[in-house]
Amino acid sequence: MTKLDAVSSTNSNNPTPAQRDVCPICKGAGFVRKDVPPGHPLFGRAIPCTCKRTELLQKRRSTIERFSALGLLKHMTFETFHPDGIGLQPHQRQSLRLAYDICRQYAERPRGWLVLLGNYGCGKTHLAAAIANERLKRGEEVLFFVVPDLLDYLRAAFNPNNEETQDERFEQIRTAPLLILDDLGTHAATPWAQEKLFQIFNYRYNAQLPTVVTTNHALDEIESRIRSRLEDQSLSQIVHIKAPDYRHGRSDEHQDLSTLHLLSHMTFETFDLRAIELKGEDREKLFQAVRIARRFAQNPSGWLVFVGGYGVGKTHLAAAIANEAVAHGHEALFIVVPDLLDHLRATFNPSSPVSYDKRFEQVRRAELLVLDDLGTHSATPWAQEKLFQLFNHRYMARLPTVITMNNVETVDPRLLERMMEMKMVGAGSLIKLDIPPYRGLAKRKPHPPNM
Repeated sequence: MTKLDAVSSTNSNNPTPAQRDVCPICKGAGFVRKDVPPGHPLFGRAIPCTCKRTELLQKRRSTIERFSALGLLKHMTFETFHPDGIGLQPHQRQSLRLAYDICRQYAERPRGWLVLLGNYGCGKTHLAAAIANERLKRGEEVLFFVVPDLLDYLRAAFNPNNEETQDERFEQIRTAPLLILDDLGTHAATPWAQEKLFQIFNYRYNAQLPTVVTTNHALDEIESRIRSRLEDQSLSQIVHIKAPDYRHGRSDEHQDLSTLHLLSHMTFETFDLRAIELKGEDREKLFQAVRIARRFAQNPSGWLVFVGGYGVGKTHLAAAIANEAVAHGHEALFIVVPDLLDHLRATFNPSSPVSYDKRFEQVRRAELLVLDDLGTHSATPWAQEKLFQLFNHRYMARLPTVITMNNVETVDPRLLERMMEMKMVGAGSLIKLDIPPYRGLAKRKPHPPNM
């Protein structure tokens, strides 16, 4: 066994009362040298004494607690979580309950990666914190960071007065027995930040270390190198929480945006087929449009575009699809395009209760989005850019979308391009209702049985 000698000490043979409580190994110096022969890597090198390491560990824990949000989330446990939500629709309640059960099982025995996806306030952070608190209660080591705070924690190590180096902090994070990263994607995506996060994810991926990640973003919005590891089914379990804002207990997160509740009377049963009013090819076009709309409503997938003049039934069919989808447990957001742009503009008001980012996310990530009257909006550069961002996201993510418009010539060519591309890959249909407008010449006829 090697001997340990104090590096320096002010102690004398007659210690003062204050010196009687100092460490007997280092004599209060805090550092020691190992008694090793010349040429040994530790020869002449000062290393922290056991008492100093304990002190450094306590400081490190204090620093972590300052940057970590977990100290403020001690109340977020499985016991304080409401797994059935408040006033949720059946499919939302089922989604939240499933996420709760999976998280409880993970907390019992953390293995692999757990990725929680969902909108603002759906309960992701509470469940992630509940996992952390459960492990801490069992005496296990857990690191919990909101991603922007994690990056600040690493940056702070560059301070020359800091006792820990950036490498020491980085090593501590990437090797943690259980690491929980909240709100991935909300950080400033600088090259340095992206590189640090990739290094953390890559190390933990290769080492198969238990990791929990929450994010408001769709996975296709996450940096590609990180996304590829999150999506590895051999390691990662992805849970998509479809519940609305958990803190407000709202049964429909789109209720302040969608006008579908005003169109509840527009169903397939109330749609007028105009069997007497229309003749020949015009009648067949309308019948075919209703057949396609009904099939889409039963299993929303891809894009469905209705083109036609005023009064041909486009809005009624679009609303009927949304109402039918909701009746089958899906979420649907129905909005007239000019109204959508007004909602987005309203978020720039300092007194707006909702941020622009949250509002835009509600729309572009809606489970089923119905955009009525595209092309009737004021075609300012800002409006065109927002609509393209919306279309492009839903195109890339292949999210179910219904669009109505009067004339393709009034629509931004970039938006038309996305619609045509969806059609070309077999994920979209464009229905031209170039028929006379409804004149109400006859009462509605019942639908044929095969519709």
